[in-house]
Amino acid sequence: MQQVTISPKFQVVIPRKIRESLKLLPGQKMQVVQYGERIELIPHKEVHEMRGFLKTISAESNAVEGII
Repeated sequence: MQQVTISPKFQVVIPRKIRESLKLLPGQKMQVVQYGERIELIPHKEVHEMRGFLKTISAESNAVEGII
């Protein structure tokens, strides 16, 4: 886990290793979600970028059966 500092303008810098591994780009939109005492940043993806992401989900999994 890496630590960052909040600037006087309430900005944070995402560490280089994380930016590179997630392929984040300057100006990219992020979803900001608060979970209790925690903040999560989720990279926004366009619908066409999501194409095919469900291929890896098995219809036989218990999670899917619970929904159906």
